[in-house]
Amino acid sequence: MTETIPAQATGLFSERAAPARLKDTFAAVWVHQMTSASIPPVIITPDATVDLQWFRGSLRVAGPDREAQTEHVGPNEVVIGFRFHPAAAAGWLGISMAELTSQRCLLEDLLERRAQQMAKRVRQDGNIKSLVHSVADAISEVSDLTKPNATMSAAYDLVKVGAPSNTHLIPWLMSKLDMSERTLRRSFNESFGYGPKTLDRILRYQRFLRLLSQSNVSVANAASEAGYSDQAHLIRECRRHTGTTPRQLQGLLQA
Repeated sequence: MTETIPAQATGLFSERAAPARLKDTFAAVWVHQMTSASIPPVIITPDATVDLQWFRGSLRVAGPDREAQTEHVGPNEVVIGFRFHPAAAAGWLGISMAELTSQRCLLEDLLERRAQQMAKRVRQDGNIKSLVHSVADAISEVSDLTKPNATMSAAYDLVKVGAPSNTHLIPWLMSKLDMSERTLRRSFNESFGYGPKTLDRILRYQRFLRLLSQSNVSVANAASEAGYSDQAHLIRECRRHTGTTPRQLQGLLQA
């Protein structure tokens, strides 16, 4: 079996809020720069987001991921990501996220001429900071920026906060959003690429990761605070999303 490593445990990663000209559609801009050393394939953990990425001289759309994905990234390579607000990608791309689940698609295959115009405006001079600005300029100059679907943005926030104790997620969301179950599931698939329970599972694991990265938090406390009551469940989720055990992952994240 080929050795892999979680993406969070390699290279230099930085993130900041999206520039003002993109803030209606995009929440953040991130840069992940690999080191000069060769690394094994990296595992991309599902994070309930959709990204517009500049990678190897092209614009592509990444996600939404239902399961972990494996990427091959070379020494010194740089990935720049523009993270959509929750429930914003479908409107900007004009396509249901269910069609892009766990996919990496060239933007040109989705937006054709508009994507070609964006790519032509990007200037590459070897400087990462100026490249980020250039990609941002290209996006804002060519595309019509759209705001997230308000109802589904609220739905995302509800799932992130979580249903009250002893309350089933789906009926609770149906009541809060005044939707039938059929409409709820269809809307989630269009905006997020999967249903409420999958979104809930992914967001819970992301809470665990954030807690685990703190040096003074034990695996048990991070698991409990994130919402895991069953250690075996956590281990299965960790292997599913990052290909390792919770303790192994903690060592990698805190190295």
